[in-house]
Amino acid sequence: MLKSLLTSALLALTPAAAMAIGCGNSASGFDAWKADFAQLAKQNGVGQRGLQALAQTSYAQRTIAADRNQKSFKYSLQKFMQIRGSNTIIAQGKKRRARNANYYNGLEQRFGVPAGVIIAIHGMETGFGNFMGDSNVLNATVTLAYDCRRPAFFLPHAIAALQMIDRGIMSPNAIGAKHGELGHTQFLPGNALKYGVDGNGDGRLDLNNPSDALASTANYLRAKGWQPGQPYGEGTRNYRVLKEWNAATVYQQSLAIMGTAIDG
Repeated sequence: MLKSLLTSALLALTPAAAMAIGCGNSASGFDAWKADFAQLAKQNGVGQRGLQALAQTSYAQRTIAADRNQKSFKYSLQKFMQIRGSNTIIAQGKKRRARNANYYNGLEQRFGVPAGVIIAIHGMETGFGNFMGDSNVLNATVTLAYDCRRPAFFLPHAIAALQMIDRGIMSPNAIGAKHGELGHTQFLPGNALKYGVDGNGDGRLDLNNPSDALASTANYLRAKGWQPGQPYGEGTRNYRVLKEWNAATVYQQSLAIMGTAIDG
């Protein structure tokens, strides 16, 4: 059910739809744009709860500032890994894998993605849950859908965030990263809605729960084409799947290196 709802939204939100409701580069046109976006959201299945949450959103200036100042992906691999604390992630990741071997083995058996890769993502994204963001997810996502830099990319995620609020999966007050990413491994709302799975068996999706977040991460990679039992170093098919998680080359390289070290 969740998957079909998002698929319909993605089909409707073409670049032409983004152009039709316009965009802006400052807060001045945000409220007027929200009125147009509300109509688009309603056409894509967003109900009253989501629309009410949309009406309360505010322009996220810190999100725009962060979006204009992404420097780390321009570093060399060595510098990037140093800044991201790769040695610490590997050391802590090995301990986590050893301490919870049955859990991580079960995760790998279920989805076919090596534990080292999932652990490396967990460490890279939030320091194993130590910092999952300080921004309102809905404000951030809607602001980026309005911003002229990448509206067609963020519009489906904004729709998905409103759908998640409609269905009680996410609160309008949910806190995440500055680009609207959620939980332990930082899922954008559209990906959370499409690939999120209940990892701890309590019948609900909560990406602030590590079991749900790690299972959802493995499910995402498998859905994107991960081949169980195959290598994931540079030049392999699985390495290319890592690009689906993050398009930055240094990020993919880092995950491959750290995952191999953790599993080793």
